[in-house]
Amino acid sequence: MRYINTDVSNGVATLTLNDPDKRNAINLQMNDEICEVLDELEASEEVGSLVVTGAGKAFCAGADLGDLLAARERDNIQDIYRGFLRIADSTLPTIAAVNGAAVGAGMNMALACDMILAGESARFDSRFLEIGIHPGGGHTWRLLSRTNEQTMRAMVLFGQVLSSQDARNRGLVWKVFPDEMLVTEAINIGEKASSYSKDLTRSTKAVSYTHLRAHETREDGVLRRVREKKKGGGGG
Repeated sequence: MRYINTDVSNGVATLTLNDPDKRNAINLQMNDEICEVLDELEASEEVGSLVVTGAGKAFCAGADLGDLLAARERDNIQDIYRGFLRIADSTLPTIAAVNGAAVGAGMNMALACDMILAGESARFDSRFLEIGIHPGGGHTWRLLSRTNEQTMRAMVLFGQVLSSQDARNRGLVWKVFPDEMLVTEAINIGEKASSYSKDLTRSTKAVSYTHLRAHETREDGVLRRVREKKKGGGGG
């Protein structure tokens, strides 16, 4: 894989976004790799949970500008969202270990996970309106489900950026750790989830997330159904 690395330890898979020179910005090939790896990890009997983090000093700086512009020209911005939506739909318990900036679609990558942990250097920046893009991929309702309406509006409409501790205080982040301990602590937490029955975990996630489906946008719902059809081998 060119843009992601994976490692499995004690039942916990760590997926590292690995394009540090571009601050792990999301591109279409990275999304393809995420989808492929998630299929493999979910099918593995050795994996019971997933940690997502970034290489270098950033978690994920949003979408790659070239791929983003190309997607907009094709009127198919959802191409940029495939990777984190695949993580959001994972049957595995997922932890975002946010080790630096999580910006725009990169913030969505964190919001896609079941739990968000942060290193001390982490920051959370919506930024969609600043670059002239509607905050898609369920950004607003995913953020609202973690925090509150004022926090969501402050970040999305007014461009307020949260530090790791601010995010912790507002419920966006579960715990904050020293940067050098972040991934180790995330794996430690993931090990307990990995000890549970995979079938029970899968069914529990399915039930607990049902209410969130009511908030997904029409575009999010269409993309999810297309992805489910492809995964199931259904035809048109």
